[in-house]
Amino acid sequence: MPTVTEKAVPKPVPDIVERPARNARDVWQSPPAVIALRIVVIVIALALWQVLSGPVLPEYAVSNPADVYDALTKMLSSASGWTDIKVTTVEVLAGFGLGVAAGTVMGLVLGSFPLLGRVLEPLVAAVNGIPKIALAPLFLLFFGIGPWSKITIAMTGVAFVVFYNVYLGLRLRERELVEVVQVMGGRRHHVLGYVTIPTLAAPFFAALKTGGPLAILGVIGGEFIASSEGVGHELFTAAQNLDAASEFAGLIVLVALTLGLNGVLTALDSYALKRLGLAARRSQPRG
Repeated sequence: MPTVTEKAVPKPVPDIVERPARNARDVWQSPPAVIALRIVVIVIALALWQVLSGPVLPEYAVSNPADVYDALTKMLSSASGWTDIKVTTVEVLAGFGLGVAAGTVMGLVLGSFPLLGRVLEPLVAAVNGIPKIALAPLFLLFFGIGPWSKITIAMTGVAFVVFYNVYLGLRLRERELVEVVQVMGGRRHHVLGYVTIPTLAAPFFAALKTGGPLAILGVIGGEFIASSEGVGHELFTAAQNLDAASEFAGLIVLVALTLGLNGVLTALDSYALKRLGLAARRSQPRG
């Protein structure tokens, strides 16, 4: 009796694939939830500050959010306040840019010539061991109380951070990759594009993010010591007058400047790594 071979009939694939329900942990770790939690933390901190100022904490030392808001509004509504913010911002950006340039050049030169690096590295480490704020009086004597003394202080702090990241990045560059590129007929610019730049990208941008706050610290320290304008000058004046509200208002301006600079550097970091094809490698989970 003949048999009929039955063919397996594939099951129809549903048009809509149900996604697993997100658990509570995934919901709380989503970006909107994280932003909401940050806002809640800030609101709670401000509320506690307002309540504790006076009964628990001395108001002359910590002020309160209402008075700080008034002082900040007064600063931002006056021409002198914006002049101080402009002066400090220019000094920070100039010192940061010059420090990045100087540190990059030193790192590339000493990293590209091993003998020169071995000779000068201890000297660089010795100079770097000197607190930058201790050099401020020398820069003030040489450049005066104008902006260049603050720019130089900021540049010094940033330059050493960038130098060490670039210098160590070159020393840790995989020699095998360089030899592979050279064996395949690659020249110096091929080694630079395919090995050196991708290797230095991550430590270089890490140095930039570290150097930003150091530039602000150097400028404010210089303005504290001797200056006629700038946010640091206003902070020093407020401290002398025991004006805690103006002190906190100036600190808020510095926090905003730090966040703005860090945001720009983060955007440049993401763009550069994307152009170099390293963004996907960074986003891969580690096993």
